[in-house]
Amino acid sequence: MAAQAPAAELAQLSVDDASTNTKAKPDPAAAGNGNLNHDSDDSDDDAEAAAPAAGTGAAKKKKKKKPKKKKKAPTEQSDPPRVLISQLFPDHKYPKGEEVEYVNDNAYRTTSEEKRHLDNLKSEFLNDYRHGAEAHRQARQWAHKHVRPGMPLTDVANGIEDSVRALVGHQGLEEGDALVAGMGFPTGLSLNHCAAHYTPNAGNKMVLQEDDVLKVDIGVHVNGNIVDSAFTMAFNPRYDPLLEAVRAATNAGIREAGIDARLGEIGGVIQEVMESYEVEINGTTYPVKPIRNLNGHTILPYNIHGTKSVPIVKSNNSTKMEEGDVFAIETFGSTGNGYVHEEGEVSHYAKRADAPKVDLRLSSAKSLLNVITKNFGTLPWCRRYLDRLGQDKYLLGLNNLVANGIVESYPPLVDKKGSYTAQFEHTILIRPTVKEVISRGEDY
Repeated sequence: MAAQAPAAELAQLSVDDASTNTKAKPDPAAAGNGNLNHDSDDSDDDAEAAAPAAGTGAAKKKKKKKPKKKKKAPTEQSDPPRVLISQLFPDHKYPKGEEVEYVNDNAYRTTSEEKRHLDNLKSEFLNDYRHGAEAHRQARQWAHKHVRPGMPLTDVANGIEDSVRALVGHQGLEEGDALVAGMGFPTGLSLNHCAAHYTPNAGNKMVLQEDDVLKVDIGVHVNGNIVDSAFTMAFNPRYDPLLEAVRAATNAGIREAGIDARLGEIGGVIQEVMESYEVEINGTTYPVKPIRNLNGHTILPYNIHGTKSVPIVKSNNSTKMEEGDVFAIETFGSTGNGYVHEEGEVSHYAKRADAPKVDLRLSSAKSLLNVITKNFGTLPWCRRYLDRLGQDKYLLGLNNLVANGIVESYPPLVDKKGSYTAQFEHTILIRPTVKEVISRGEDY
């Protein structure tokens, strides 16, 4: 989920020198595990034992118990994905992401016993993250296979989100259920010149077209550990250079990331790679520009935008990455101005962690805040999620919460109309021993 640089700092941004700012367990048990299986044979044996012998010397026949059949754990995922990740991995040891060894001054970390010990202390944290990452990979596998032109965006969003919830085993319909595991934020489905923060609200009739460029931004969390990873889909091959530019820039940012890496320098590398590409659309050649007021960011528990930002243009930001940080490395490229602004109907919201205590006068605002707090905490959500919970006529109360600074709204972020934007993103863990690209898969 994109972090947007504040307007006050954007006035000082240039292509060469852009300052940045921040904005942007239970492990679900397999269904049916633990149910007691009562055999009817037990009651038959009891009755037989209580019955008197039929005559002198009569031999009592004993019924043989049928051995209970053990259910085999499923080994393959269904389509659509509905088999729990915890059933596919019954030992609850989930696949690692791409592990990259540190080099130069940090090369010692790979074999350091002290650093390995620190890694082992966070085994539960790592397993939660890998659990969420595997759910992310399988949900986006469904998207790669099934999302095609002619499909309503609402169906795309529901298909992805239904898959995520099924995979982690939490539907998010009971109070607090979504806080254990599920969606880390609403699925972003931003088209063409819209770069980020768009998902369909109820009643949306938009249908994916052959010439659309679709950004798919998916968040999955387990116990508040959020995997934030995005990719771009285009069905017309003329957009391939745009997608390749942004994918290559994201991978360059990931390569540069690591302990002691300076954020501004990472931005410079991302910019250099992205600007080496151009794309021809309808006979006109466009340079691929990084969207300079969108950034990567750290991720904190139950908080998608942490305290550090990763620029995607060269910057004087000398902040360093540190051991233990979790970063979303995301880059955006555009054929337009390379600068986004807020425009359009809002769908994304989040309760502010530093929300002021306000004496709310609207009863609808009070009751809605209670629903938000109990079901989402500080995780981002969208209006469709309120609809799923049976909430209605909530817009007045919602707008009141936004006006009072309790809930933050995230309008769609758009470049100039007629332009095309692309996004790729991965979540990386800056572990004591290695850098782990937790969301890496065979697709990207």
